[in-house]
Amino acid sequence: MGNFMELKVWQIAKDLAVKIYKLTQNQFFNKDFGFRDQIQRAAVSIPSNIAEGDESGSNRLSIRYL
Repeated sequence: MGNFMELKVWQIAKDLAVKIYKLTQNQFFNKDFGFRDQIQRAAVSIPSNIAEGDESGSNRLSIRYL
């Protein structure tokens, strides 16, 4: 534990967050800032939670973040 960037699940979640940010840059999402921001925050939350869990120091705590 402790090197979350090597976890495949974190890499996939990070790639998903980047794709969501790109997708939400179009005009449809610019009309509803609240919705766009909520989707973007949720996308960033996924890899952030995985990283936080990996840095928690124990397998039991790490699993809770997944």
